Amino acid sequence: MQFFSDQFLPWINHYGSIVIFLWLALGVIALPIPEESVLLLLGVLMAKEKLPLCATIIAVYTGSCCGISGSYGLGLLTSHYLNRGRGRYIGLTKQRFLLAHHWFKRVGTWALFMGYFIPGVRHLTGYVAGALKLSYRHFALYAYSGGLIWSSSFMGLGYFFHNHWHSVVAVLHAHTRSLLKFF
Repeated sequence: MQFFSDQFLPWINHYGSIVIFLWLALGVIALPIPEESVLLLLGVLMAKEKLPLCATIIAVYTGSCCGISGSYGLGLLTSHYLNRGRGRYIGLTKQRFLLAHHWFKRVGTWALFMGYFIPGVRHLTGYVAGALKLSYRHFALYAYSGGLIWSSSFMGLGYFFHNHWHSVVAVLHAHTRSLLKFF
Protein backbone atom coordinates (compact mmCIF):
# COMPACT_ATOMS: atom_id res chain seq x y z
CA MET A 1 0.00 0.00 0.00
CA GLN A 2 2.96 2.33 0.60
CA PHE A 3 4.02 2.07 -3.05
CA PHE A 4 0.42 2.69 -4.09
CA SER A 5 0.03 5.78 -1.94
CA ASP A 6 3.45 7.12 -3.06
CA GLN A 7 2.42 6.82 -6.71
CA PHE A 8 -1.10 8.23 -6.45
CA LEU A 9 -0.89 10.85 -3.68
CA PRO A 10 0.90 13.43 -5.85
CA TRP A 11 -1.86 13.13 -8.43
CA ILE A 12 -4.56 13.56 -5.80
CA ASN A 13 -2.74 16.50 -4.21
CA HIS A 14 -2.30 18.26 -7.54
CA TYR A 15 -5.61 17.55 -9.32
CA GLY A 16 -7.99 16.64 -6.47
CA SER A 17 -11.50 15.49 -7.31
CA ILE A 18 -10.96 15.60 -11.07
CA VAL A 19 -8.35 12.84 -10.99
CA ILE A 20 -10.50 10.80 -8.59
CA PHE A 21 -13.42 11.07 -11.01
CA LEU A 22 -11.23 10.05 -13.97
CA TRP A 23 -9.62 7.10 -12.13
CA LEU A 24 -12.98 5.64 -11.21
CA ALA A 25 -14.56 6.26 -14.61
CA LEU A 26 -11.64 4.80 -16.56
CA GLY A 27 -11.15 1.97 -14.07
CA VAL A 28 -14.77 0.83 -14.35
CA ILE A 29 -14.61 1.01 -18.15
CA ALA A 30 -11.70 -1.49 -17.92
CA LEU A 31 -8.36 0.24 -17.60
CA PRO A 32 -6.07 -1.53 -15.14
CA ILE A 33 -6.65 0.79 -12.20
CA PRO A 34 -6.99 -0.88 -8.77
CA GLU A 35 -10.32 0.74 -7.90
CA GLU A 36 -10.79 -0.99 -4.54
CA SER A 37 -7.35 0.16 -3.39
CA VAL A 38 -8.09 3.68 -4.60
CA LEU A 39 -11.36 3.68 -2.65
CA LEU A 40 -9.67 2.41 0.52
CA LEU A 41 -6.97 5.05 0.21
CA LEU A 42 -9.57 7.76 -0.33
CA GLY A 43 -11.43 6.62 2.78
CA VAL A 44 -8.21 6.81 4.82
CA LEU A 45 -7.41 10.26 3.44
CA MET A 46 -10.92 11.51 4.22
CA ALA A 47 -10.68 10.17 7.78
CA LYS A 48 -7.37 11.96 8.25
CA GLU A 49 -8.96 15.13 6.82
CA LYS A 50 -6.55 15.24 3.89
CA LEU A 51 -9.44 15.23 1.39
CA PRO A 52 -12.82 16.98 1.55
CA LEU A 53 -15.56 14.49 2.37
CA CYS A 54 -18.38 15.69 0.09
CA ALA A 55 -16.28 16.48 -2.99
CA THR A 56 -14.52 13.12 -2.79
CA ILE A 57 -17.75 11.14 -2.42
CA ILE A 58 -19.34 12.99 -5.33
CA ALA A 59 -16.26 12.45 -7.52
CA VAL A 60 -16.17 8.73 -6.71
CA TYR A 61 -19.87 8.12 -7.30
CA THR A 62 -20.11 10.15 -10.50
CA GLY A 63 -16.90 8.55 -11.78
CA SER A 64 -18.22 5.03 -11.23
CA CYS A 65 -21.58 5.95 -12.81
CA CYS A 66 -19.93 7.56 -15.83
CA GLY A 67 -17.63 4.57 -16.24
CA ILE A 68 -20.41 1.99 -16.23
CA SER A 69 -22.53 4.25 -18.47
CA GLY A 70 -19.63 4.48 -20.91
CA SER A 71 -19.32 0.72 -21.10
CA TYR A 72 -23.12 0.49 -21.53
CA GLY A 73 -22.87 2.96 -24.43
CA LEU A 74 -20.04 0.95 -26.00
CA GLY A 75 -22.23 -2.14 -25.74
CA LEU A 76 -25.09 -0.34 -27.47
CA LEU A 77 -22.80 0.86 -30.25
CA THR A 78 -21.19 -2.50 -30.92
CA SER A 79 -24.31 -4.66 -30.59
CA HIS A 80 -25.29 -3.75 -34.15
CA TYR A 81 -22.07 -5.27 -35.48
CA LEU A 82 -22.41 -8.37 -33.32
CA ASN A 83 -25.99 -8.91 -34.47
CA ARG A 84 -25.10 -8.46 -38.15
CA GLY A 85 -23.09 -11.67 -38.25
CA ARG A 86 -19.75 -10.33 -37.09
CA GLY A 87 -20.27 -11.99 -33.73
CA ARG A 88 -19.59 -15.36 -35.33
CA TYR A 89 -15.89 -14.45 -35.38
CA ILE A 90 -15.86 -14.58 -31.59
CA GLY A 91 -18.29 -17.51 -31.28
CA LEU A 92 -21.46 -15.44 -30.84
CA THR A 93 -24.22 -17.06 -32.85
CA LYS A 94 -27.78 -15.75 -33.01
CA GLN A 95 -28.90 -18.57 -30.69
CA ARG A 96 -26.23 -17.75 -28.08
CA PHE A 97 -27.12 -14.08 -28.32
CA LEU A 98 -30.79 -14.86 -27.62
CA LEU A 99 -29.89 -17.16 -24.72
CA ALA A 100 -27.68 -14.45 -23.22
CA HIS A 101 -30.45 -11.91 -23.68
CA HIS A 102 -33.01 -14.08 -21.86
CA TRP A 103 -30.55 -14.85 -19.07
CA PHE A 104 -29.71 -11.17 -18.65
CA LYS A 105 -33.39 -10.25 -18.51
CA ARG A 106 -33.93 -12.84 -15.76
CA VAL A 107 -30.77 -12.54 -13.68
CA GLY A 108 -28.39 -10.11 -15.31
CA THR A 109 -29.76 -6.98 -13.73
CA TRP A 110 -28.56 -8.31 -10.39
CA ALA A 111 -25.18 -8.97 -12.01
CA LEU A 112 -25.03 -5.22 -12.68
CA PHE A 113 -25.59 -4.60 -8.98
CA MET A 114 -23.30 -7.31 -7.56
CA GLY A 115 -20.77 -7.20 -10.39
CA TYR A 116 -19.06 -4.20 -8.87
CA PHE A 117 -17.79 -6.40 -6.04
CA ILE A 118 -16.16 -8.97 -8.34
CA PRO A 119 -12.99 -7.78 -10.09
CA GLY A 120 -13.28 -8.25 -13.83
CA VAL A 121 -17.04 -8.69 -13.78
CA ARG A 122 -17.72 -5.00 -13.12
CA HIS A 123 -15.91 -4.21 -16.35
CA LEU A 124 -18.12 -6.47 -18.45
CA THR A 125 -21.62 -6.05 -17.03
CA GLY A 126 -22.26 -2.58 -18.46
CA TYR A 127 -20.97 -3.64 -21.85
CA VAL A 128 -23.13 -6.78 -21.89
CA ALA A 129 -26.19 -4.83 -20.73
CA GLY A 130 -25.73 -2.41 -23.60
CA ALA A 131 -25.02 -5.11 -26.18
CA LEU A 132 -28.19 -6.92 -25.12
CA LYS A 133 -30.11 -3.62 -25.25
CA LEU A 134 -31.28 -3.69 -21.65
CA SER A 135 -33.51 -0.67 -21.12
CA TYR A 136 -31.65 2.30 -19.74
CA ARG A 137 -34.09 2.59 -16.85
CA HIS A 138 -33.31 -0.94 -15.63
CA PHE A 139 -29.63 -0.51 -16.33
CA ALA A 140 -29.46 2.74 -14.35
CA LEU A 141 -31.45 1.39 -11.40
CA TYR A 142 -29.21 -1.61 -10.83
CA ALA A 143 -25.85 -0.27 -12.02
CA TYR A 144 -26.00 3.07 -10.21
CA SER A 145 -27.29 1.61 -6.96
CA GLY A 146 -24.58 -1.08 -7.15
CA GLY A 147 -21.96 1.62 -7.71
CA LEU A 148 -23.21 3.53 -4.69
CA ILE A 149 -23.05 0.49 -2.39
CA TRP A 150 -19.67 -0.65 -3.78
CA SER A 151 -17.95 2.71 -3.49
CA SER A 152 -19.49 3.45 -0.10
CA SER A 153 -18.40 0.06 1.23
CA PHE A 154 -14.74 0.43 0.31
CA MET A 155 -14.48 4.09 1.23
CA GLY A 156 -16.25 3.30 4.50
CA LEU A 157 -13.73 0.56 5.27
CA GLY A 158 -10.90 3.00 4.70
CA TYR A 159 -12.63 5.75 6.65
CA PHE A 160 -13.69 3.79 9.73
CA PHE A 161 -10.67 1.51 9.92
CA HIS A 162 -8.01 4.02 8.86
CA ASN A 163 -5.91 3.22 11.93
CA HIS A 164 -5.89 -0.46 10.93
CA TRP A 165 -5.70 -0.16 7.14
CA HIS A 166 -2.83 -2.67 6.88
CA SER A 167 -5.08 -5.39 8.31
CA VAL A 168 -8.03 -4.38 6.12
CA VAL A 169 -5.92 -4.52 2.96
CA ALA A 170 -4.57 -7.97 3.88
CA VAL A 171 -8.07 -9.36 4.51
CA LEU A 172 -9.45 -7.87 1.29
CA HIS A 173 -6.51 -9.19 -0.72
CA ALA A 174 -7.03 -12.72 0.63
CA HIS A 175 -10.80 -12.47 0.00
CA THR A 176 -10.28 -11.30 -3.59
CA ARG A 177 -7.91 -14.20 -4.31
CA SER A 178 -10.41 -16.71 -2.93
CA LEU A 179 -13.19 -15.18 -5.05
CA LEU A 180 -11.07 -15.39 -8.18
CA LYS A 181 -10.29 -19.06 -7.48
CA PHE A 182 -14.04 -19.70 -7.17
CA PHE A 183 -14.72 -18.27 -10.62
